[in-house]
Amino acid sequence: MQKTTDEQVLEIERLIDAEPEAVFDAWVDPAILITWWGPEGVTTPQAALEVYEGGHWSTTMRTPGGDRVVSGVYRTIDRPRRLVFTWAWTQDDGSRGDETVVEVTFDPARRGTRMRLSQQRFETAENRDNHRLGWSSSFNDLEKLFA
Repeated sequence: MQKTTDEQVLEIERLIDAEPEAVFDAWVDPAILITWWGPEGVTTPQAALEVYEGGHWSTTMRTPGGDRVVSGVYRTIDRPRRLVFTWAWTQDDGSRGDETVVEVTFDPARRGTRMRLSQQRFETAENRDNHRLGWSSSFNDLEKLFA
């Protein structure tokens, strides 16, 4: 299910066929994260995760147009229920772009885990929509990981 509450907020929900602990770990274990992170057709050759509140994280995504780096700071780590972190792309000049906050919750469901992602405050609806496409595609790979 995909739902948009306003132009600055993205919400996506998926049912993943695995226990909440396993789905949560797929977000914080670099060896697992690189197998599904990034839109389909994009690889993630690097993930550096300091998995503690206040810890930094970054990933490099290899796209046909070149490498893109996204990074942030973990705000909340509540295994296996909730993960909150900041998100910003590294710009061509090396600066960090507009920062958003991502919150992911992991609730037990009849057939696995109901995973909900909320990302907000986007500068434009176009940025929000681009992230919807990217996350939705990434979550296709996450579902395949547990299929």
